[in-house]
Amino acid sequence: MTRTEYPWLLPSAMADPELPGDQGGRSRRTVRDWIVDITAFLFAAGIGLLAAATIEADRTTSDGVLFVDCLIGVVACCALWVRRRWPVGVAVGLILVSTVEPVASGAMLVALFGVAVHRPFRPAAAIGALALVTAPVQPYLRPDPGSSLIESTVVGVLLSLLVLSWGMVVRSRRQLVVTLRERARRAETEAGLRAEQAQRLAREAIAREMHDVLAHRLTLLSVHAGALEFRPDAPPAEVARAAGVIRDSAHEALQDLREIIGVLRSPGESDGDRPQPTLATLDELIAESRLAGMKVTLDSGITDPATAPAATGRTVYRIAQEGLTNARKHAPGAEVTVMVTGGPGDGLTIEVRNPAPTEPFEQVPGSGQGLIGLTERATLAGGHLDHGPAPDGGFGIRAWLPWSP
Repeated sequence: MTRTEYPWLLPSAMADPELPGDQGGRSRRTVRDWIVDITAFLFAAGIGLLAAATIEADRTTSDGVLFVDCLIGVVACCALWVRRRWPVGVAVGLILVSTVEPVASGAMLVALFGVAVHRPFRPAAAIGALALVTAPVQPYLRPDPGSSLIESTVVGVLLSLLVLSWGMVVRSRRQLVVTLRERARRAETEAGLRAEQAQRLAREAIAREMHDVLAHRLTLLSVHAGALEFRPDAPPAEVARAAGVIRDSAHEALQDLREIIGVLRSPGESDGDRPQPTLATLDELIAESRLAGMKVTLDSGITDPATAPAATGRTVYRIAQEGLTNARKHAPGAEVTVMVTGGPGDGLTIEVRNPAPTEPFEQVPGSGQGLIGLTERATLAGGHLDHGPAPDGGFGIRAWLPWSP
């Protein structure tokens, strides 16, 4: 969390957020705390000196009593230096002492202010009530020759209320600052979490796109390279056709990879945008698969594929691409049926089905992440996707996507 540039200008509890002032924890005084404590000590000493001068002016007071009063006043003022550690105890002690010693009145007001600042409302109100109850005691026991009992009592009550109110206002302001600081810290934490989540989602989207794009090409490479490996005596024409498919698939894979990397670059660094696949390019995908030796039947009920929404058509293309890739890996030689139906308002439905393989084949490794990514892609597009084995041992993928007119 960002700290203030000048922590020495703040109270210790606010300059160090790890040490809240209301928990009784000790913290080092800041420069501001020292200034406040020195000012409070001088204020209490000044009030004590004025009270001592008034007592000295009374000729009925003996020198011994005046000496004891001054000594108690010095102790009361010095007690203010520990009020930050024990604000309640110091305040209670000074209230009781001030009932018989006028020279401790200034120190009592400072201690009362400290309780209102550093303690919650209930203990502060209880100590304030004690100060108000004992306010008439001092003028009764040690009357001031220049004022009546009622006047002295009213002044004492008003001063106590003023100090309590001021202290509570200061405490409320500090609590507000601490609350805002905590909100800022939480906002920074939440912003960091949102950034991490956005990065994670972006990585997942890129990984999903790379799988959808490259798995199709690399599967063609694997199948035809395996055929060349296990059939070295194949006719030259068949070897040439397989080599051509490998060459074309590798070229297309590089182009697709360059396209994905371009997404990660800034707009000024892009090498140019390649046309994105749509529903209209589904025929090209089928033709490419047939050229690679697959048996694919396309049953499309879409009269004008170009009118389909681009995002929906791209999702349909990726689903068909993943279905053909899976069939090529897990059921080579089996005939694959791709069926697309729907229209504006009804949505698009695509099914990719293949029967169980009839001949033994070498398994091509797969992670299964493609179907998971397609399910997420269909859900994000507002549709749904189901996949699973068929009763005859084959496999099928069926998805529905919205098509807004």
